[in-house]
Amino acid sequence: MIEVTLNGEKTTVPAGTTILEAARGLGIRIPTLCHLEGKPPLGACRVCLVEVEGARTLMAACATVLAPNMVVKTHSGRVRAARRQVVQLLLSEHDGDCQVCDRNEDCELRELAHELGIERVPYEGVRAKAARDESTPALIRDNAKCIKCRRCVTVCGEMQGVGALFPQGRGFDTVIGPAFTQDLDGVACVQCGQCAAVCPVGAITERSHIDEVWKAIEDPTKVVVVQTAPAIRAALGECFDYEPGTLVTGKMVTALRRLGFDGVFDTNFTADLTIMEEGTELLLRLKKALVEKEPVALPMFTSCSPGWIKFAEYYYPQYLPNLSSCKSPQQMFGAVAKTYYAQKIGCKPENMVVVSVMPCTAKKFEAQRPEMNSSGVQDVDYVLTTRELGRMIDQAGIEFRNLPDGQMDDPLGLSSGAADIFANTGGVMEAALRTVYELISGRELPVKNLHLTAVAGLDGVKEATLKLENLLPEWAFLEGVEVKVAVAHGLSNARKVLEALKRGEAPYHFVEVMTCPGGCIGGGGQPRFTDDSVRLKRIAAIYAEDEGKTLRKSHENEQIKKIYQDFLKTPGSHTSHELLHTKYAGRAKV
Repeated sequence: MIEVTLNGEKTTVPAGTTILEAARGLGIRIPTLCHLEGKPPLGACRVCLVEVEGARTLMAACATVLAPNMVVKTHSGRVRAARRQVVQLLLSEHDGDCQVCDRNEDCELRELAHELGIERVPYEGVRAKAARDESTPALIRDNAKCIKCRRCVTVCGEMQGVGALFPQGRGFDTVIGPAFTQDLDGVACVQCGQCAAVCPVGAITERSHIDEVWKAIEDPTKVVVVQTAPAIRAALGECFDYEPGTLVTGKMVTALRRLGFDGVFDTNFTADLTIMEEGTELLLRLKKALVEKEPVALPMFTSCSPGWIKFAEYYYPQYLPNLSSCKSPQQMFGAVAKTYYAQKIGCKPENMVVVSVMPCTAKKFEAQRPEMNSSGVQDVDYVLTTRELGRMIDQAGIEFRNLPDGQMDDPLGLSSGAADIFANTGGVMEAALRTVYELISGRELPVKNLHLTAVAGLDGVKEATLKLENLLPEWAFLEGVEVKVAVAHGLSNARKVLEALKRGEAPYHFVEVMTCPGGCIGGGGQPRFTDDSVRLKRIAAIYAEDEGKTLRKSHENEQIKKIYQDFLKTPGSHTSHELLHTKYAGRAKV
């Protein structure tokens, strides 16, 4: 520990602490436009400048490590003037078009300018050349708005291990984008949207489907139904100034109904369906490997996260057979809605519009994949992010905080707590094991409160081992097997698992991969700005939602039993494979 003085107050901090970290620990806010939690400091934006006694120049708080007896002023007159000038220079190059910008009410640069009392920009000169990239189904880039903070470069390269975005050129001519200034569709971009989630301005945003959804709702010839992913209920409230992690499930349902949707359903229903199909697939693979001694692709990887699927297609096509053949819950819902549900209400699939509300921009890409039309038409028509739904609710003049709680519609609205935890890293794994273990043993998963805590939390790669004992007679061939599982979130962590697998050092049977940090609760379409403190609050809310339900295991969902009885027959049946399963092919990297 070392002693330092911040704004006249003596304090002790661990050696190696930066000025920015120490200030935040004391409740002092130092603004920054480039820094990301847990990542090496860039010092690129120079907004976090502070005054250090004895130093010749102002220092970047994010990149300056405190030394013993250092004296720091974080908001002196000299510091405020320097920050104001830095932001004025950024504004002089930024072609913001604030009147109509997607980030108008959610722009960190605009907020900082207001905080610093900037009423005009004294510097006039050349602005960045506009270059709008609308090449992908999920994301839109506008280089004229880019302030070259490099946050997107950091998350794409370090957190996701993709590296689709780079700084190119020098000085004023620097451009942040794909190599050789290509559009995003020309490089190996997984469209996860983490770049859009951390961009402080409107340089990278999701491609909005709001207008298309309004048009569908107002078309009297269409039946428009909506599904909501489990992560939405723990984050949507942030669009209306609720504390992160506030559960707003009931208000969300009422809001969706008032928007004009003909059916308000829950993606959790098909999350339960996913567990039935995926659990069956895992058991069949284990049986082939251990009893029939046939070659089989193990470990089996989950397939719920579309960014992860695309990452595997680009970088690890040799392991595509290891992916579960199950579609994601979003796509299962679309297929079931336009067949099973459409038949129930006497609607032709082509007259039904399925809208998803997802925490993920990559879901926009997934919905238009050619593999996703097993209902005879495109299974999911439009995907809204959490942020887009918040905007639609505002557009409709709905006072969200004053709404009564509503209930999901039948039959695709009933779900278990196991489906809720799909939102969290480790949740799909836990949900699957709750069902698989009970189906083969007749007993509940032998962990406290049904939580497999070894795979929970924000560690990048988590492991657990579950020994199978005292099994039912028909599953006796698994007696004594130690099932080894792993969970990774963030694609750079998925890469670690896959590289270990290549080296023969990953003795797993089942691996869950989520594209985004923290899982879906940290998705690229969630309310900004998301750091670990926000992720942990959302995770806790999702676990609370699960624990508050009487029904906490997918195989006990009566509506799941009914859809098998009336329509799908059994998990893994021919009908199930036609509607709920798919396969993928490798993609060429550019």
